[in-house]
Amino acid sequence: MTVKKQSQTIEQRVLKFIQHNHLIPCPQKVVVAVSGGPDSVCLLYSLYHLQTSLKISLYIAHLNHQLRGEESDQDSLYVDELAKKLDIHATIEKRNVTTYRDKHHLSLEEAAREVRYSFLGQVAESIGTNLVAVGHNLNDQIETILLHIIRGTGTLGLRGLQAKQNMQFDGRRLAVIRPLLEVPREEIEEYCQFLKLQPRNDSSNLSLSLLRNRIRYELVPLLKSYNPGISESILRIGSIAQGDQSLLESLSLQTWPEIVRQEKTTLIYDKEGFSRLAISLKRQLLRMGFEKLLGTLKDIETRHIEEVVQQLSRPAGRQITLPEGLVFSIEYDRYLLSRNTKEVIPYPELESEYQIKVPGKTEIPGWTITARQFSSEQYSKNQSRWTATFDCDLVGNNIRLHSRRRGDTFQPLGMNQTKKVGEFMLDARIPREWRKRIPIFYTPHQVIWVTGYRIDERVKVTPLTKHVLILKIVRKKN
Repeated sequence: MTVKKQSQTIEQRVLKFIQHNHLIPCPQKVVVAVSGGPDSVCLLYSLYHLQTSLKISLYIAHLNHQLRGEESDQDSLYVDELAKKLDIHATIEKRNVTTYRDKHHLSLEEAAREVRYSFLGQVAESIGTNLVAVGHNLNDQIETILLHIIRGTGTLGLRGLQAKQNMQFDGRRLAVIRPLLEVPREEIEEYCQFLKLQPRNDSSNLSLSLLRNRIRYELVPLLKSYNPGISESILRIGSIAQGDQSLLESLSLQTWPEIVRQEKTTLIYDKEGFSRLAISLKRQLLRMGFEKLLGTLKDIETRHIEEVVQQLSRPAGRQITLPEGLVFSIEYDRYLLSRNTKEVIPYPELESEYQIKVPGKTEIPGWTITARQFSSEQYSKNQSRWTATFDCDLVGNNIRLHSRRRGDTFQPLGMNQTKKVGEFMLDARIPREWRKRIPIFYTPHQVIWVTGYRIDERVKVTPLTKHVLILKIVRKKN
């Protein structure tokens, strides 16, 4: 095959790859990330020649990371000349990656990536699109899968780079596409040579201090000495993982509404239903939860998922702190994933102790309490979680309300001995975060009602009761 024909074939393959993977809805504006290296220059020219077929308009974005001095400046000049030659608008800027790295305590690679995609998001937003094309190729795919394996990836990482990936940086949602993902680096370089493009070479790509470069120049050649077809084997693993992950994601979407519900910024997983799921489905539902709350999985690693999975059978009250302020909480009949688990507590915080008007209505922060008295002949049983009835003569009119206190005891309805309120709450499987907020009604002599759970046996209505007191507590709307 001639070089000319091969260059045309690359463009045809790129077109087919874009169409097959539905990468570009047309018509569409596309930001092309152009570093000046062979990959990004090949990407730019391929899309330039395919503009009519794809019904797209291009915009160039180039970021000078200020890491290689004069060399970085020359890259910017080269990209500027390309943009003028092709008559494509371009945004060319500088950002101090080193300062960003030091401020956010990241590796240089992580810092450069975050700064770069933040910049690309800004450029895309400025022209009214969210579509950004980057120049990752087939060799990058192989190296990425190996990199993920070295770092201890799960199935998700074995997929490697995706043809289209939704990302979020600085609150901006990006659709990052990789049209060259099936094109080997060697063919990219030949394409650039044929068009006499003379792309720039990044000297940092030769540095063995970077893990990806060691994979490229040391690990891949070593693996080829064991298996000349190792590249194909790795890509096959990626393809299989992609298929498995797609099936898992489909099953998870079907399972999600049965297992998970959301209250504000908290996800509530039904503990019983979740426990019956296969472990792979559990992992995926957790991953979906992280992404739903954070908008991205950027800081969520396989080890975070595994840490949660390993704690699922631990007793209620256990909490796991995760990146970005997320907390996974284990309760008796559910799991909570939230940045603020307090927002799903059905009890507002009690700030003080309050005297209850008997009879009458008492307004306190978060609650309205109504106390009514009846003769036993007028009384009709009206018990519910938030309503309780008592023998009026036994409880009297001096009723107060406070949160649980150390040493509080009562005789739960149906029991023949007293019990500490704290022990009762533990036995009743009341979540730890709730216990200090549950209103406790008491008289000068005893606790009479642990709101929402049990009254005291000694003040219940009996056939001998002459007067009945009904207490009703209603939570105020925010």
